[in-house]
Parts: sequence; C-alpha cells; structure tokens
Amino acid sequence: MQNISELGYRISLIDGFDLDRRNRTGTYVIADEDITLVETSASPSIPHLMKGLEQLGIAFEDITYIILTHIHLDHAGGAGLFLQHCPNAKVIVHPKGARHLEDPTRLIAGAKAVYGEEFNKLFDPILPIPLERMLTKHDRDSLKTGENSKLTFYDTPGHANHHLSIYDSVSKGVFSGDTVGIYYRELDEEGLEFYLPSTSPNQFNPEAMLAAAELYESIGVERIYFGHYGVSENPREVYKQLHYWLPKFVDTAKSAYREYANFEEQVAMTSKNIFTEVAVHLKKKGITADHPVFDIITMDLSVSSMGLIDYLVKQEKTR
Repeated sequence: MQNISELGYRISLIDGFDLDRRNRTGTYVIADEDITLVETSASPSIPHLMKGLEQLGIAFEDITYIILTHIHLDHAGGAGLFLQHCPNAKVIVHPKGARHLEDPTRLIAGAKAVYGEEFNKLFDPILPIPLERMLTKHDRDSLKTGENSKLTFYDTPGHANHHLSIYDSVSKGVFSGDTVGIYYRELDEEGLEFYLPSTSPNQFNPEAMLAAAELYESIGVERIYFGHYGVSENPREVYKQLHYWLPKFVDTAKSAYREYANFEEQVAMTSKNIFTEVAVHLKKKGITADHPVFDIITMDLSVSSMGLIDYLVKQEKTR
C-alpha cells in the first residue's frame, strides 16, 4: 500500500495511512537542494514514509530538515523514530515545542487522556529528540532551502500555541498543519470541497484561529497544504468555511456547557449536536448518511468538542 501525490512546484505528498486510512495524514517532501520534509505523522506511519522516500529516490542521509508545524502526536509523534534513520537531518519546531520533543512525558500523558486505550495503537513508540538535533524558528524567521527557494515561518496559534505555518516562496503556498482546519478529501469524489475547524484540546482559541486565516490572506497565500490532508488551491473557500463553522462550533459548545454540569456530558452533547448540523448540511449537498466520511468526522468532532469545552472552562476561570 503506497500513495504518493505529485503536487507540482517540486513538492510531493507521501500518505502515512494514519488510522489505516488513505488521505488522512502525510508528509510533504520539498525536493530542494536541501531536501526538506514537513510533518512525519505518528510512529505507525513511519514505514509508509520510508517506503515513499525510497520510491522517490531520496536517501535518508540526504534529508536536511524535518519541519513540524506543531507537536501534536498525529503530526510529530513519529519524528523521534524517523530521525534515527536520518543522520544529517535537523528537526525544526516552534520554540514552545522543543522541550516537549526532548522530553515527551507530558505529550504522552496528554494524548493518553484524550485517546485512552487507543493510545498505543495510534502513537507508540514516541522517542525523545536530543536538543542538538533541533532548530527553533520564531515568527517571520526564514530558511533558504535552495538558490531560489525560501521558507518563511509564521507564529499561528489558534489550534495550538506552539503552531507554525510555513510559507513557500516557490509555490506561494502555506503548510498549515491544523491552523485553518481539516480538508475531508473523501468528499472530493462527490464534487464537494469540505473543511471543518480543528479545535482539539488544550490550547484552542477561536480569535487566534481567525487571526491566522487573516494572516494567510494578507500574505497572498495561493494554495494551502493541509496536515489533514493534501493541497487546496481555493484558499477563499477555506476561509469562508472556517468563518461559517467556527462560530457554530463555539455556540453549540456554549449551549451544552450551560445545560450540563459534567465535562463528559458537555463534550458528548457538543459532539452530537455539531455532528447533527454537519450531517444536515452535507445531506443538502447530496451526501447520504452512510457515506464513509462520517466515520472520521465523528472521531474528529469528539476530539474537537473536548477542546471547545476546555476553552469555555478556561474562559470562565479568567472572568
């Protein structure tokens, strides 16, 4: 099972088959003088990444940079494992993320709190990364990866405080991680572009998320390379759907937060009610209730609802 997408502008995408699904999470390969990867996905995806690189004719020792948009384990959990095969590579991460890659104890504990008994199947093993193998990039820092290629890093919280977005001067595209949401590629075959915000715990902030989308607009982004999954060449539609769904997510969570006292009940009702809104919306677009996209939407909304309620709890504490 192997899937490589050639995206043009010297960029390829290797499917990591996260959750044993196609088009869920992958690694972008930028074939510059300094070969650069964006994301590794989780450790179970590393064999797929390695096979993809071999298929592309890229030797592991020739990889110069591995960029992590953020350190959530579905994006970065496999970095330590993969780095063992890349003797000359440096991992680039937000300054707030480096210490958690060096000592992933809190990352592991946080993921276990969210994913419970599924943790080992989804993420194990998570290996620490020595500080000397890491580079940190601050807001507006840049990196030349070739004579005519430059990557510019932007601090884009909203999904996470340790989130970088990376603008590529060649493609005029941005590697967005989870900043402006998830692209549900399963619906492409139905002729439907569909995006939802990713509001997972525990640093979700809706105002910062919308500000990041405004930043993308201001720098003239022409394509968005999603962490989940693939490239959109229609940024305006991405922003439009983010602005449509994000207030609905927050308002739905507020209603559940007011109605129920228990965190688990608040999360469950938020997830259920958002799912109902999404299902009604997609039904109007001709998507039937038995479409497989609903399996992954259900999982995403469960995690996003935890982040929404967590955000409201924190808001109340600061009043």
